[in-house]
Amino acid sequence: MKKIFYYSILLSVAMVFVSCEKDFLDTASPSKLSSETVFKTPSMAEAAIMGVYGKMTDTYIYGQKLSVNWQGVSDIEANSGFSTNNYNSTSRDEGAGNFYDDPYNQTTRWQSLFEMVELASSAIDGIRNSPILESRANEMEPLLGEALTLRAMAYFELVKYWGDVPYKTEASKSDLSNVYIGKTDRDIIYAGLVEDLQEAVDYLPWLNESSNYSTVERLSKAFTKGLLAKISLFAGGWSLRDGNMFPDKDLEHHPTIPETNGYYVGRVKNWRDYYTIAAQQTAEILGSSDHPHALDPDYENIWKTVCGLGQNPYNENLFEVGFGLGNNGDIGSLMGYEVSGNTKYGTRGFGGSYVISQAYYFYSFDPEDARRDVTLTWARYDSENKETLKNDALNVNFAKWRIYWMSDAYLSLHKTANSRIATGVNWILMRYSDIYLMYAEAQSQLANPDEVHPVAGMSPRQALEKVRERAFGPGSTKIQQYDADFQEAIINERAWEFGCESIRKHDLVRWGQLYDKIETMKKTLCLMLDNQQPVTIFDKTYQPTDFPQTVYYKYLDDEYIDQSSINFYTDLGASPGSEYESINWFPKNAAKPETGTNTNYIEWPTRILLTATGINKDYDYTSFLSTMSNGAEIQSNMTQYPKGNGNCNYRHMFSIYYEDIFESQGELENSYGY
Repeated sequence: MKKIFYYSILLSVAMVFVSCEKDFLDTASPSKLSSETVFKTPSMAEAAIMGVYGKMTDTYIYGQKLSVNWQGVSDIEANSGFSTNNYNSTSRDEGAGNFYDDPYNQTTRWQSLFEMVELASSAIDGIRNSPILESRANEMEPLLGEALTLRAMAYFELVKYWGDVPYKTEASKSDLSNVYIGKTDRDIIYAGLVEDLQEAVDYLPWLNESSNYSTVERLSKAFTKGLLAKISLFAGGWSLRDGNMFPDKDLEHHPTIPETNGYYVGRVKNWRDYYTIAAQQTAEILGSSDHPHALDPDYENIWKTVCGLGQNPYNENLFEVGFGLGNNGDIGSLMGYEVSGNTKYGTRGFGGSYVISQAYYFYSFDPEDARRDVTLTWARYDSENKETLKNDALNVNFAKWRIYWMSDAYLSLHKTANSRIATGVNWILMRYSDIYLMYAEAQSQLANPDEVHPVAGMSPRQALEKVRERAFGPGSTKIQQYDADFQEAIINERAWEFGCESIRKHDLVRWGQLYDKIETMKKTLCLMLDNQQPVTIFDKTYQPTDFPQTVYYKYLDDEYIDQSSINFYTDLGASPGSEYESINWFPKNAAKPETGTNTNYIEWPTRILLTATGINKDYDYTSFLSTMSNGAEIQSNMTQYPKGNGNCNYRHMFSIYYEDIFESQGELENSYGY
C-alpha cells in the first residue's frame, strides 16, 4: 500500500508561511513573512512545497474540473452526454465542454490555477533567496525542482484552456507593482516553461533514488522530463490565435482552417526545435536504466491498483495527484462503471455520465485489444444486485474506475452513505506509455518511423509497437497492424491508450484536428444509426451487417455478464441457446418504425449533430443529411436549435470570467468573440 499525502492538511500548514490576499487574479499574494525567514531550513521550504501539492486537490484543479468536467467533447469523449438541452449552455460545464462559454460562467474560472501559480512562485523565490541553498544544495535543489515543475504544471493548464494569459516568473510584490498585468503571448509563456523545466530536471532525482522521492505522489525526474516533452509538443503545435491582440506575430497559419474576424489557427515556425526537445527528453527516459518505470504488462491492473489506493508495482504512473479517502477527490464517483443504489454497495450510486463515450469509439477498437473492455463498458450494475446490459449508442460508460476495484475502506464508507463520498482515488497525470508515444510522435516527425535514436536505442515504430504489444499480447500479429500513415497511427493509438484521461481533446487541438475529428465522429455515428451504408472508424471499415440488430449474452454466474459471450460484431439472427438473454441493439432502436411513436431516428441524430457546435462560427448539415434515409426529417427538427458561435473557427478556449476582467484595472479583455 502506498503512502497517501493528505495534501489538503499540509496546505493549511504551508499557508502559515504563505498567506492569502486578494488581487485581480484571485491569487494568493505575497508572503507576510520574508521568504528568507521562511526558508532558513529545508523543512520549512518543504512545507511550502506541500502547500502547492495540496492546492492541486482543489475542485477547480484536479479535484474535479481538470480531471472530470473539463475533458469536454472530443472524438472519443463527451461531457455529460449528447443533449438538446444544455449543449449550448453558457452557465454550465456541459456548454463549455461543447465549446460554448460566457464571461459570466462561474464553472470555468481560472482562480484556483493562479493561486497554485502564486504558491509555487513564492516557494521558488523563497528557495532561490534562501541562505542555505548552496550549503545544503542536496536538500534544497530538489525542492526547487519541484516548485518549478508545479508552477509549470499550473501555467500549462492555463494556456491550454485560456490561451494567452497573464504571466510572471516571480511572486506578487507587496506594493502590487507586478500584479496588474495583461495577457502574455503564449509562445513567450511556453518558452519560459521549457526553460524552467530544463532547470528543474537537473535538480530532481529519479523515483526511489532518494527516500523523500519514493512515491509517485511526489514529483521526480521522469515526470518532469515527460512534462517538458509534452509542453514542447504543445509549444510546437497548433492553437487558436488572436491576431487582433498580437497582429505582428510571424506564425505558420493552418492550411485548411479559415481565419475569421482576425482569429486564426497558427503555430510557431520553429516547431521542429520544440519537437527536438520532446524527442530528446523522452529518449533519455527510454534509454536510461537509472529509473524504475516500466509498462505494467496488464493494462487492467493499472486501474485496479489506483482504484484500490495502491501504487502500481511497475511504476507505470510517473505522477499521481494524491487524494485522501473521505477528504477529497471525485475520481470514479462522477465517471466510470455505472452502479445504481442497491443492497450490496449501498443506496448511493457510483460512476455516472459526467464523461461518457459512444459506439463510435467502442467500434474503433480491435476486438482483441485488451484496452477495449477495460476502458469502456455497455454494462451497469442495477438495483437488483445484478449486472445488466445497456444498448444506448450515445451513452457508453468509461470503466477505468469500478466500484468492485475500490478499497475496502471506501466500500465501507459507501455502504452507508447518502451523499457523495470523496473516493481518495488518485488522478494519474502521466503514464509511462505516454513517454513511448510522445517519443514515437516527435522523433518520427523529425526523422522517420524507422530511424533509431542513439539515446533511446529504439525507433519510433518500435516504441509504438511496444505499447501495442501490451494491448494484444507478445507475439500477436496485430501488433504490427496499424494505419500505414505513421502519424495517423500515433493519433489512433493515443485514443485507444488514454480514453477518459483528459488528454484527447488537447491532443486534437495541437494537431489542428479537433474540428475534423469531432465532425467525423458525429457523422459516422449518425450513419451507424442509419445502418444503410459502410462506415470507416479510425482504421477499420464496417458494413451495415457488421452491427447486430439483436445482441445476445449470458452470465458467468448469477451476478456478472460473460463479456466474451456478446455478439458485438455479428448479427446472429436467432438466440445461440436458451441460456442466453437478448437486447435490441442500436440499429434496431434507431430505425424508423412502421407504426408507433418512436422518434429515435430523428432525435438521436439531432443530439449528435448539435454536439460541439460551439467550435466553429457556423454549421450546415444539409449536404450530409441528404445521404441519410431520414435526413429531411432530421433537418427539419434541427432548425429549432442554434448552432455555431457566430464569431470564429476552432474556438477551443474558455472565456475569462467577468470579475477577473473588471478587477484587472483595464489590463484584460476577452477574445474569440466572448
